[in-house]
Amino acid sequence: MIVYGIPNCNTVKKSLDWLKAHKIVFEFHDFKKKGITADKLNDWCNIFGWETVLNRKGLTWKKLSKDEQSAINNQEKAIAYLIENTSAIKRPVIEKNSQAILISFDENRYIETLG
Repeated sequence: MIVYGIPNCNTVKKSLDWLKAHKIVFEFHDFKKKGITADKLNDWCNIFGWETVLNRKGLTWKKLSKDEQSAINNQEKAIAYLIENTSAIKRPVIEKNSQAILISFDENRYIETLG
C-alpha cells in the first residue's frame, strides 16, 4: 500500500496515525519531493473525479485569482496545474495493489475499506 501526500499536512498526519494505530503497513510517497506523474493524476481523476483531486480549500488554490481559478475547468487543465502545484492535490491518496482506493481522511471510510 502506498500513501501519497505531504508530511506536514494535518490530514495526512491523521491518516498516517490511523494506519499506524491499526498496524497497517504502508510506503509513504512525498509528492512534494518525489513529484507526481500525469498518468498517476489521470488515474486518480478517473476514479475520484478531477474536481475531487483538486484541493480548492488550500492556500495554493486560494492564492490564484478568480480568472486563474476559472481557467482550470477540465481534467486536462487540472492535471497540468497539479503537476506544477503538488500542494493543490487533495491528500492523502491511498493506493492498494496499484489502485487508488481512498482520498482525504474519513475514519469511517478507512474502517470500511481497510478494516
